[in-house]
Amino acid sequence: MDHIVVLGAGVGGTMTANMLSRRLDRTDAKITIVDKSTEHAYQPSFYLLPFGYMDPDDQFRDVRDILRDGVEFVHDEVTGVDPEEKTVSLSEDDLDYDYLVASLGHRLAPETTPGMVEGWKETDSVHPFYHYEGAMSMREALPEFDGGRFVVSVPDTSIKCGGAPLKMTMLAEDYFRRRGIRDDVEVVMTKPSDAIFGVSPYREKLEEIWADRGIQAELNFTVESVDYENGVIRSEEGDSLEYDFYVPVSPQYGQKALTERSPLTDGGEYVTVDKHTLQHETYPDVFALGDAGDTPNAKTAAAARKQAHVVLDNLTAHMEDKPQTAAYDGYAACPLLTKKGKAMVAEFDYENSISAPVESRANWIMDINVLPSVYWNLWLRGYDPLP
Repeated sequence: MDHIVVLGAGVGGTMTANMLSRRLDRTDAKITIVDKSTEHAYQPSFYLLPFGYMDPDDQFRDVRDILRDGVEFVHDEVTGVDPEEKTVSLSEDDLDYDYLVASLGHRLAPETTPGMVEGWKETDSVHPFYHYEGAMSMREALPEFDGGRFVVSVPDTSIKCGGAPLKMTMLAEDYFRRRGIRDDVEVVMTKPSDAIFGVSPYREKLEEIWADRGIQAELNFTVESVDYENGVIRSEEGDSLEYDFYVPVSPQYGQKALTERSPLTDGGEYVTVDKHTLQHETYPDVFALGDAGDTPNAKTAAAARKQAHVVLDNLTAHMEDKPQTAAYDGYAACPLLTKKGKAMVAEFDYENSISAPVESRANWIMDINVLPSVYWNLWLRGYDPLP
C-alpha cells in the first residue's frame, strides 16, 4: 500500500488530504497529514477582527474534526525532509513516505525586523495583525485611539494574501470616518514597491479610491527597523516615518524544515516545482502547493484551492504512471474590502485579469457572510464542485 504524507494542515494541505481520501480506495493508499498544531484558523478573519466584523470565537476548528475518516493526523513538528530516503523527520520520530505533498505555508517572522516584537510586547501602539494575538490586541487598542498617524507597513518579502494590508488600510480609514475622528487621523500605508497593488485594472481603481479618501501611500519604503520607544519606523532607503498607531505585516519566509533541512527548496525560500504541474523539478514523488511552493502567483486561499485540484489529479496520475494533464494557470482571487458594506474582487492568473474592478455590497456579503461557511463546510472537507 502506498503512503502519501501531507505536510501542513492549512487550507492547501487539508483540502488535498481530504480529496485524496475521497478519490483513493483505502486499500490503495494510506494518507497521513502532519502539523504541529491541532487548530486550523480562518486567517482571512484576522484583518476583520479588529473592527468587530467577525466573531473571534468562531475562527478556529480542531483539525481532527475537519479531516475525513481514514486520514491519519500526526500532531508533531516537521523538522526536515530527506527526499532521497523518502523520510520526513519529526521532533519525535521519522515518517516514511512513497509520495509527499508539501504545504507547510509561510513562517511569520516579526523578530527579523529589529524592534517590531519589542514594540508589540512592550507598547500599546504596535499590532502585527497577521498574528491572531496581534489582531486581538489591535481590537482592544482601537477604541482608545483618538487621533494621530495610523500606519500599515508591507515587508520586502512574499506575503500571504497580498491584498490584506490594503484591506486593513481602507477598513481602518472607514472606521475612523464612522467614529467621527477621520479629520484627526492621517492614514498611511508603506510598501517597498512602486505601486499599491501589482495587477491592473485593480491597481488603478484602488488608486482612485485612495485619492478620493485621502489615504497616503509611501512607496519604495522598505522597513528596516522599528524605534518603538520613539514611535518611528526607519527604512532601508534612509527615510523615517513617525507613527502613533502601527499595524505592520510581519516579514514572511519558507519553513526552516524545508529551507534549511531539506534540498527541496534548492537554497531558496520555497519548494521548487513546475509552475503548472506543481511537481518537484528534481524529486518526482514530491508535490507542493499553497504558500510552500515557488509558483509565481499571489499567495491566497483561493490559489491553494485551485492548486489542490491540480495536485490531486497529477499525483494520482503519477501513482498510476499516467500522463499528468492537470495544469495550474496561476489563478488567485482576493476580495478587496474597501469600506464597511463594499468590496471588489480581484481575480487574475499568470497572464490576465479576470473580474471587473467593481465595488458592490454583494461582494461584501460574499466575503463576510458566505465564504466562511463554504470554506469550513465544503472546501476544507474536500467538497468542491466548481474547481
